Amino acid sequence: MTLAPSLPTKVVPRTLALRAARRKAVLNWVAVHSLAIAAALFFLLPFVFVFLTSVMTDRQALTSDLWPHHWQWSNYTKVWNTDGFLTWWRNTLLYAALGTALTIASSLPVAYALARFRFRGRNLALMAVVSMMMLPPQVTVIPMYLFWAKQLHLSGTLWPLIIPMAFGDAFSIFLLRQFLLTIPKEYVEAARIDGCGELRTLLRVILPMARPAIAAVALFQFFSCWNDYFGPQIYASENPGAWTLSYGLESFKGAHHTNWNLTMAATLLVLAPVMILFFLAQRAFVEGVTLTGVKG
Repeated sequence: MTLAPSLPTKVVPRTLALRAARRKAVLNWVAVHSLAIAAALFFLLPFVFVFLTSVMTDRQALTSDLWPHHWQWSNYTKVWNTDGFLTWWRNTLLYAALGTALTIASSLPVAYALARFRFRGRNLALMAVVSMMMLPPQVTVIPMYLFWAKQLHLSGTLWPLIIPMAFGDAFSIFLLRQFLLTIPKEYVEAARIDGCGELRTLLRVILPMARPAIAAVALFQFFSCWNDYFGPQIYASENPGAWTLSYGLESFKGAHHTNWNLTMAATLLVLAPVMILFFLAQRAFVEGVTLTGVKG
């Protein structure tokens, strides 16, 4: 009878040393990223709570239980089939998409002029743009409401919120201008030598190079329109057919103030598109915001 050969005495200590090194590396990683992990949990736990509550029954949602006894996925169907919910979705999508497109189309030429043209009063125009960023919207709400509602009779619609975006946005102009300053002027000069006019240079040369900044501005504007509550409350509150998700969600909450599961389900349906859009465009968003601060 032969005995199995035993492992060399040097192999066991080496294996233990490798395990100890891996364990130490994991502990070091946890220690270095502990604050980031704590912050991630701090921001993630509310969403987990909202999700778990949204799949509870009506009775359990009023208790202190944190885990659903029966997963009620039908809550999302009930919310989706609520009268007016699809209308709120359509209005919000129209408001956000059209407002974002108009903001980019109107802000990019102004930003290009402030970044590349040399004309008298350019610095004064830039100061005016920055000043508009500091002006709270509540300051102009009364005269703007009188203009849109009394003069143009557009109250009860979202057009008083969409049309002004065709005339530029101060924050978007400033952000795009900061990015355009980082583009070497040699590209513009080469395009002019090749016979391109200013509009063609903007569309063929500047626009492709400014995609990160445009993506950042588009996300900022889309999120702002999607989450806007103040504007629809002022102009569209009298017409339920023009409500957006943010304003309609408040009405839904009032009608289902004891059905916290349905309220949480509606909240997730409102949040889901912007969360998905942010994670899909996160790289372009971060790149655009970072590069806009390179030059001043």
